[in-house]
Amino acid sequence: MFSLQSDFRNQFKTLYSISMLIINIKDNESIDRALKRYKKKFERTGTMRQLRARTAFEKPSVRRRFEVLRAVYKEKTYGHLED
Repeated sequence: MFSLQSDFRNQFKTLYSISMLIINIKDNESIDRALKRYKKKFERTGTMRQLRARTAFEKPSVRRRFEVLRAVYKEKTYGHLED
């Protein structure tokens, strides 16, 4: 029997891979330290960056223009440093 709800769930899981962050707490490790490791790991995954990018559509030409402006700024700021 075909179920629309289960089909949607399967498509959702394939499109958006759901992954959990696992932080193993070591012996005698403080909660603050473990929380700090969790925050770093979460930041490295780029979940929030991706979520913010999906809130509004950005045209590819606008995205490219921003990348070029950022590259020009970096070159102007850091490009002429002599070692």
